[in-house]
Amino acid sequence: MTLTFHIRPANVDDVDAMLKLVQDLATYENEPESARATPALFRENIFEKKYAHTLLAFDGTPEAPGIALGMALYFFNFSTWTGKPGLFLEDLYVSPDARNKGIGKALFAELGKVAQEKGCARLDWSVLKWNTPSIAFYEKKLEAKAMEEWMGMRLEEQGIENLQKLAVYAA
Repeated sequence: MTLTFHIRPANVDDVDAMLKLVQDLATYENEPESARATPALFRENIFEKKYAHTLLAFDGTPEAPGIALGMALYFFNFSTWTGKPGLFLEDLYVSPDARNKGIGKALFAELGKVAQEKGCARLDWSVLKWNTPSIAFYEKKLEAKAMEEWMGMRLEEQGIENLQKLAVYAA
């Protein structure tokens, strides 16, 4: 049976659905305790400050939407080498019972439209090394290339605070 779905940009009324998908993603990645976002943080940082954008896939039609089946949360960065913006896909998630029905492809197609509209030179994302079904999809269906020569680095809140110790100039 074919699944009817549609994709649209998220709005502030979608915060609870977005957070459910984020929690489901964190559980899938075996880190449910790491998903600490709250409705207030999403409202402020996504919809008020616009630090990120979200596409949501819903079952049904735009006129009669059902539940959220998937999401793509992204933001823009900038490449000094190309002199153009880039789109970074922070999270892409499709509910397990809605996988292999074209939702992931459709979300990527929408991301491609956004990237082209904004003149992006790149669309980047990270994938966990153990997530072989997703890696196979990215490499075979999207023809994405692994960036094996790069290693991701991160500072969390305490690490960011510790950067102040490096300041050698007078404020």
